[in-house]
Amino acid sequence: MAEIIKGNNDGENGENDSYAIPGRGSHIPRRTIVGEVKQGKHPNFGVYERNGVEYVRGKPDSKTKNNVND
Repeated sequence: MAEIIKGNNDGENGENDSYAIPGRGSHIPRRTIVGEVKQGKHPNFGVYERNGVEYVRGKPDSKTKNNVND
């Protein structure tokens, strides 16, 4: 279970094509992370869809350290 997932902003228009999890890796494909979140492996994160593409984002809380793009 990751407490921090950061987007790499490495897509053509700055979208997150990959994510980083401290201690695990810095280039984890979006498809992998989205699948893990859907399986409930990272309960503090959710999946949202934009223009037919699924992305990971932190669930709302009072913390900023777990925001994907901060």
